Amino acid sequence: MSEVYITRTSHFLPNESISNDEMESYLGCIGEQASKSRRIVLRNNGIQNRYYAIDKEGNATHTNAQMVSLAVRNLTNNDDAELKEIDLLSCGTSTPDQMMPSHGVMVHGWLPETDSIEVVSPSGVCCSGMHAYKYAYMALKLGEAKKAVCTGSERLSRVLHSDQFELEVQKMGELEENPYLAFEKDFLRWMLSDGAGAFMMQSKKNTEGVSLRVDWIEAFSFANSEEPCMYMASDKLEDGSLRSYMDYSPKELQEQSILSIKQDVKLLGEKIVKLGFVKFETLVRQKEDFDINEVTYFLPHMSSYFFEDKIASILDESGLHIPKEKWFTNLKTHGNVGAGSIYLMVDELFNSGKLKIGDKVLLAVPESSRFSYVFSLLTVC
Repeated sequence: MSEVYITRTSHFLPNESISNDEMESYLGCIGEQASKSRRIVLRNNGIQNRYYAIDKEGNATHTNAQMVSLAVRNLTNNDDAELKEIDLLSCGTSTPDQMMPSHGVMVHGWLPETDSIEVVSPSGVCCSGMHAYKYAYMALKLGEAKKAVCTGSERLSRVLHSDQFELEVQKMGELEENPYLAFEKDFLRWMLSDGAGAFMMQSKKNTEGVSLRVDWIEAFSFANSEEPCMYMASDKLEDGSLRSYMDYSPKELQEQSILSIKQDVKLLGEKIVKLGFVKFETLVRQKEDFDINEVTYFLPHMSSYFFEDKIASILDESGLHIPKEKWFTNLKTHGNVGAGSIYLMVDELFNSGKLKIGDKVLLAVPESSRFSYVFSLLTVC
């Protein structure tokens, strides 16, 4: 089988960067009152800027699929001839613009210069972008594609706007005592961002400049043993199961905020770091040709800097210490873009001029929805 390389990366971020002080002017105030938890959540998550595909009136400026198409165009400098060479489009997101048609084909619809090609749309949350990446990798590995594009994206701002979002975390004292309580609906309002990233993947590396060889991709889910933690268009019952939005009346959908994003904060705190990174230790021990000390850059997708020390601690306990100077993230400047975050990190690093031949880049993407994880190792060549 041939090698697989990331030969180009790109991104699209809508509109202007939005600071912490500007957030409520875009998302609105619930009950015409400023959020009591915003300051505490922002202090814990460490995010300073993010992007929204809405204006200050809450009107959409871009669809999810449109943002992805613009990221894809940036891969090719909007060259019609090269767009026509793409033979696979693999698009992951948590927030498609609609349930049908699929997200991928809607992106394809924004790219009329391409041919009639294979299009796939992995579902999920943060890992959906990595599953899109793995599908492209496997297609190239099998020789079923020559020039594949994979993407990760989100458009969450409309879901977080005050006209649709029910505030649940209001007790200041409880938030001060237990930061996990902020990881409810209101937490998500001050965390999530919009944007898209894209990779060009090929079986031949660049003749000029660097490429990223994909050494391996490993994915696993704990849904066989863990109940849902983060969910949308459903509600969680006492037994831990989810009740679908299809089983609620239109009135209940609105009154019970069924379509909002929710998170089980107890599960999040107990499981999100421990499950994935304990499994990662087993994975590393099984790879005889992988030495954690050879990692040059570690790119962990984090929803919040609140988890940074927790990840570092569990890696240290496992004997897999990665010095903080090797960590690379742009969470502070871009916010949590879900399935798009890892693409935006790789894109920034790839185009930074920092990479040298032989550097090893480790990607880590946890997903709290029902505890899924994807890890991947890249080598600069």
